[in-house]
Parts: sequence; structure tokens; C-alpha cells
Amino acid sequence: MKNITKQTEPVSLTTHRCQQHADYDNYAAKNDLRTTLLAEQGHLCCYCMQRIRWGVGEYQMKIAHWHSQAGYPAEQLKYRNLLAACPGNEGHPLDQQHCDTRQGARDIAFNPAEPTHDVELLIRYLGDGTIESDHVDFDDDLNTVLNLNHPRLKANRRAVVDSVIAELSRNPGGRTRGEIENMIQAWLDQNGGRFREYCCVAVYYLKKRLNRIP
Repeated sequence: MKNITKQTEPVSLTTHRCQQHADYDNYAAKNDLRTTLLAEQGHLCCYCMQRIRWGVGEYQMKIAHWHSQAGYPAEQLKYRNLLAACPGNEGHPLDQQHCDTRQGARDIAFNPAEPTHDVELLIRYLGDGTIESDHVDFDDDLNTVLNLNHPRLKANRRAVVDSVIAELSRNPGGRTRGEIENMIQAWLDQNGGRFREYCCVAVYYLKKRLNRIP
């Protein structure tokens, strides 16, 4: 999960929110919202960090509400509450669903778009691709509510760790602090407005390696 820096909301959302009887369901310009959310998230899912891709004539994505529409109707048009999520195996059995599809109307403890939550500091990644947290409630959210240790997601994160290890191993003399810092920056940079999938997994591993350099 990656921290999301919220940008300026689309004008259509601001205008709609000022209308009498405005709610999320009668907001007609959702494509404006999708475009803005995708841009500020670098085309990554707000929860699993896989790429949100172009499907048949549209992006394969969902607009997620961190606080659900049903539980928090006053927040259904609040921009900080709105996130771009992958389809999350929508239409499949519950044990195969993940991210917003799996979450449904349930709450999770922390919002990746809330700066004071700083979710990246609450998460760690193991070598086998497992995502976990020392915060008991949030760890349950990652596993039970969002299902972020779904076997496919876990395997994808493991592949990123393996690719970073392979890159580090290409220099038999070991990597310098500057080289690792450059690798971290490369994973943090966007290419054509897109972050690399699961970028925070690579950054987490590289920072651990950096901390071991005297």
C-alpha cells in the first residue's frame, strides 16, 4: 500500500457537491473523477498497488470509498475519501476477491490518502511477498478485509523482491550507498505518469539494505 498525495479535485465534483440533493449516485461526471484519481495515484490501485489498466474502451477500475457510502453518507462526495481501486476479482467467490471489491461496506483503520495515517510506516513486506503490520487492527484489515495476501498478489510482490535481489547481485563487489539510493529513486519515479507496480515493496527492501551499510 502506498501513501497517496491528494491533488485538486475535479471541478465537476466541486460543482456537484454544491447542488441540492447531491450524492455520489447522481454525480454524472464520474469519468472526470476517474481521470483525476488515476493521475494522482500513478495508475496504481490504492490498496494492492497493481496497475490499473485500460480495458475495452475504459479503465478497469473502481472508485473506492475509504469510509463506505452506507456507513458515512456525509463523506460520499468528500474527495479525500475517494480512491481508485482495481476490480479486485469482482464476480469471483469471496475468498478470491481483494481490495475494494472484498472490502465492501466494511471499514479499514487507515486511509492511504490521509497524510497523518502514513500507511507506509505501518506496513512491512517479507521476502515471500507477505504484507503485514504490527498494528493488530490494520493487520486484520490487510488480511481479512482487503485480502492483500491473496496468493497472486503475494506472488507478484515476491517477484519484485526477487528482481531487486537480482539487480543488487549484478555487482559482485556490493552496492554503494549512492547506488542503492539511486535505485530507490528509480522505483519512486513515474514513467509517463505511471508508477511501477508494487513500487513500495522494492523501496522497502532497498531501504532495509541501505540501513545495513555502515
